[in-house]
Amino acid sequence: MSAPEISVVAADRCEIGESPVWDERSGLIWWVDITPGVIHRLDPRTGARRRWEMGEPVGALGLCRSDRLVVALRSSVILFDPVGGSRATLASIAHGRPEMRLNDGKVGPDGAFWVGSMDASGAADAAGTLYRVTADGDLTVITEGFRISNGLAWDGAGTRMYHSDSRGIWVDIYDFDPLSGAAANRRRWLELDELTGRPDGGACDVDGNYWSGGASASRLNCFSPEGRLLRSVELPNFRPTMPCFGGPDLSTLYVPSLSAGVSAEDLAKWPLCGAMVSLPSGTRGVPVTRFAD
Repeated sequence: MSAPEISVVAADRCEIGESPVWDERSGLIWWVDITPGVIHRLDPRTGARRRWEMGEPVGALGLCRSDRLVVALRSSVILFDPVGGSRATLASIAHGRPEMRLNDGKVGPDGAFWVGSMDASGAADAAGTLYRVTADGDLTVITEGFRISNGLAWDGAGTRMYHSDSRGIWVDIYDFDPLSGAAANRRRWLELDELTGRPDGGACDVDGNYWSGGASASRLNCFSPEGRLLRSVELPNFRPTMPCFGGPDLSTLYVPSLSAGVSAEDLAKWPLCGAMVSLPSGTRGVPVTRFAD
């Protein structure tokens, strides 16, 4: 298979560019820069940009039925109105230690916001938790013991949930009930390594495959439902994070990246480190559900 044509979407040198989300209503792409706490929005057709500074780290975001955003801050999940700027706290989280923060999150087929935490001290101790947050503010602990909770995605039927620990280094799957939001029968699906790529964020396509940002290997990996590596795409933004499917037919992959912790020598060699790129996927993505607010 020939290498896909890769385009630069946003050349920002994000510290931790993450959580890209395609808005099918408006044709806009959203993402965050975690540590400075910035939400970005881009119109790929015109290049028009907007940004919102949240005043604290922003781990992830999702779209709401109301056109607000559901946003994971350091230790709370809020509803944010990007038009008027209002915020409403849905859930507050008491982390087990001061260095903890919320990380990867996504709206599930059940209409709830799923988000995990991590130890951001640099030690990456296994103190992370996976949570489920509903529109009425109900906060449920799903499971615990992660170094960096990551990789949330659901298949097209909404009956399989993926979740990774990017310092584990592994991906687990759960049986999922899209009506009740119950996740059960957790089991190990992939054991990975640095050369293949630490499993950062994830996204599913309509063929049942799981796409994973291979942050340590500068690549995007595509795995079959059985866990077989089908395809790896080398990327020019060095430390890719979470992929998402976008564009009018959900056939374009958007992939941001991080520059935090990268050496000055590598930053000089990789001028797109921290940028977001896009590429044709050759398939279509599973639409991501909106938060049921």
